Amino acid sequence: MPSPPGASSGAHNRRRATDDRGSRWASPPQDLVGLLASRVLAAGDLLDYVRFRAVCTSWRSGAASPRGRGVADPRFHPRRWMMLPEGHCLYPGHPDLRGHARFLNLDTGALVRARIPLLGDHCAIDSVDGLLLLLRDPDQEGALRLLHPFTGDVAELPPLGTLLPQLGLRLHSIPAPYRIRSLAKVVCASVSFNNAGAMTVMLALDEVSRVAFATSMDRQWTLSSWPCPMRYPPLSFQGKLYMVDTASTSCGENNVHQVLQIDPPVQDQDGEGAGRALQPPKLIATVPEHKLVYVYGLVECGSEILVLGHNDWFGSQILVCKLSDLVLQRFIPLKSIGGSILFIDERSISVSSKVLPTVKGDSVVYIHSGHPYLAQYHLGSGSLSTAIDNCSLYGRMPGPSSLVHHVFSCCIRNQWSRGLVFRRNANDWQYEEQVQ
Repeated sequence: MPSPPGASSGAHNRRRATDDRGSRWASPPQDLVGLLASRVLAAGDLLDYVRFRAVCTSWRSGAASPRGRGVADPRFHPRRWMMLPEGHCLYPGHPDLRGHARFLNLDTGALVRARIPLLGDHCAIDSVDGLLLLLRDPDQEGALRLLHPFTGDVAELPPLGTLLPQLGLRLHSIPAPYRIRSLAKVVCASVSFNNAGAMTVMLALDEVSRVAFATSMDRQWTLSSWPCPMRYPPLSFQGKLYMVDTASTSCGENNVHQVLQIDPPVQDQDGEGAGRALQPPKLIATVPEHKLVYVYGLVECGSEILVLGHNDWFGSQILVCKLSDLVLQRFIPLKSIGGSILFIDERSISVSSKVLPTVKGDSVVYIHSGHPYLAQYHLGSGSLSTAIDNCSLYGRMPGPSSLVHHVFSCCIRNQWSRGLVFRRNANDWQYEEQVQ
């Protein structure tokens, strides 16, 4: 059938219009590319930003590269990425891993294998905003580094050994060769930046119950003059430290749980304010003990800090409240946390239910004293069930572990850094240690 008049020219015009639109997307104004890139970085994940830069040469040149500024620029921190323990005593840096480590995105479930040569002579002692806090081992000075696992960028921090003269006799009972390792029991670390871009790191040190801080330009750590409550695990959130303590009321009859906040030291614009002492923790919220008998700790979930505990000594009902509500003196237990799953232990983390389809959303996974041992408590129904299937629960040791085991192991700091994976009972830890 012959084409109608003008059909050929019309098709040609449509193709040209399509090509024009494609070329405009391929080479938009650089300020527009920068705006789009910043929004991708703010709304998504670092991996989404990397994909954005990989679209074409024009987009790549218009969006800043994370490499070279991965630690110094907080926009590029891989906040929702967690290094996974391999299990079977394959600690990070084990020769069989050939310098690689695996990282899980707690929102999407994406799994990335990254090569980290520093793990050959360093051990990971904490993860803050997705960055790895590394201690050189063995090292009598206790050299510390903050590493971006995906870009390889490193920030040098003062050695932990600079704290020893400030500790007096606090570590006198520990033999000298082991004092650095003992001091390196960091229960929580935070990273913050001032307006001039200077970075401040705070470390909550379990062995001495103190907080130490230093900037990226300091040569030594400064120790707080006041003790830090360590009964419950602290939480790092937006550059600050949060912790829970228990105190008696003025009448001495009832106890209250206090939520405390430690702010980073205020620094001068030129970064010379590192010598200033940290201000003592400030009280921001209280919870009467009759409403929350026991507190598990704090956890970041989305843009909120959640306080977890139970309202009786048997732990039959777990309660979760927003810290923002407690600040306003409103005690409102939540029945939904947006479908997230909370893992609570020495470190508490939130995971999207998309990552762990075998665990119900709006649940808390924790060690239960009775059956089931590793349990999930559903906030909406108040039901308690096992967090893993029977194959994982009763499988032969040291057989395959479920992803639930690996994620829960991230909550136990010294096991996470040693390549051990939590299993059904306490003897399983001993088994892997004997193999090692």
